Amino acid sequence: MRTKFDQDVLFGLADDDTAEVKKQNQFVEVLKRLSKKKSAVIGAILMVVIIALALLTPVIAPYEYEVQDLYSKNASSSVKHWLGTDSLGRDTLTRLLYGSRTSLAIGFGASIFAAVVGTVLGSISGYFGGAVDNLIMRFLDIFQAIPNMLLAITISAVLGSGFVNTIIAISVGAIPGFARMARASCMTEAGKEYVEAARSVNASEGRVIFRHVLPNSLSPLIVMFTMRISGSIMAASGLSFIGLGIQPPDPEWGAMVSSGRQWLLKYPEQALYPAFCIMIVVFAINLLGDGLRDALDPKLKN
Repeated sequence: MRTKFDQDVLFGLADDDTAEVKKQNQFVEVLKRLSKKKSAVIGAILMVVIIALALLTPVIAPYEYEVQDLYSKNASSSVKHWLGTDSLGRDTLTRLLYGSRTSLAIGFGASIFAAVVGTVLGSISGYFGGAVDNLIMRFLDIFQAIPNMLLAITISAVLGSGFVNTIIAISVGAIPGFARMARASCMTEAGKEYVEAARSVNASEGRVIFRHVLPNSLSPLIVMFTMRISGSIMAASGLSFIGLGIQPPDPEWGAMVSSGRQWLLKYPEQALYPAFCIMIVVFAINLLGDGLRDALDPKLKN
């Protein structure tokens, strides 16, 4: 037998304070479970440090990223240039720091764009089903049939290089994945009692989807979003490496690897430093994503 409180929650009639307390308790529980996984903690610490360095770059960077020291071209590590310089005499450490801002912004921007569009399409498709579901899914199948990197290269070649165009080129290929995940979650939730209860009190379809169904389907989407950030960063680096992403003199890790490859035998550090930065960020995000997956999985609750 349901208590009055259970009925209020079921029909969405519980007061805002009770709902807020419940959300806070769930959030605290997820944090506790996440803190028990050492690899996730390491990933979170690494990401906090990386994001902090990116935000503080204008303050801590020793030079401006476009400043050239023609007397110190291809210089090795020194007191003046801690990580040396590139072929144009630009400070490598400075460009790595500024490049982190670009790479992280593209990674988060592309992932957010793909997550929002994909989640909305998938939620509508999974909730309504039928012809709506078939139309949306078949449309997204067209994009999913093309390899992500090939699709990104094609879109980038059509739109041109640049920050915004790179985000669009990378995010389009990720939309079907988010849509299918949201669709599956919404189809699972759409038949549950609380959805029928919301319909019985004449809640609008939009409210049912975005107020009731979608919030209960977010766990797998959050994990997918986290993991997608690392994929977006690598995709952006790949586009910049072949000259279709961020263009010089703007610093970006993939572009730095590309410019350093011609000096790989004489000055390998010019390509290895940005490649190492990409590796560390992807490693940290993957650790954090694995931890979130375990923390949000209800089957693993103690």
